[in-house]
Amino acid sequence: MARSSISIGIEMGGLRQFDRAIDRFEKEFIIEVKRVITETAELIQGQAQALAPTGDGHLRRSIEIRYYNRGLSAEIIVGAAYAIYVEYGTGIYSSTGNGRRTPWVYWSEKLNRYVYTRGMKPQPYWQPAIEAGSRHFERELGRLGA
Repeated sequence: MARSSISIGIEMGGLRQFDRAIDRFEKEFIIEVKRVITETAELIQGQAQALAPTGDGHLRRSIEIRYYNRGLSAEIIVGAAYAIYVEYGTGIYSSTGNGRRTPWVYWSEKLNRYVYTRGMKPQPYWQPAIEAGSRHFERELGRLGA
């Protein structure tokens, strides 16, 4: 029976080229990850703005993106103080189940009168946008092999 042997190694001259190739791959990979993060953040922002009820437009305008860690992290912020009430509803319509169970009256500056209400039905804009962004992010990172 014949014997065979395999020898694997890196020559010193090839080591520098290998290091450069690894550095190049790392830089290109980071660029692609930043692209995916930017695309995902913009997708979430765009979806949330498109799904948010119009009203006076304040809720839509308050949805912003902030980037950190040289573009390797993104934060999508909804700045309108009432945003959570739009997403989950209020009163008897609250999707969380812990809304007020009795009707109430409040003064509306916009309508210039008192308003009687049992609450407001949820108008989800945030969660659907997050779900769409999550699917995009996972799919794109999978394409990168991450």
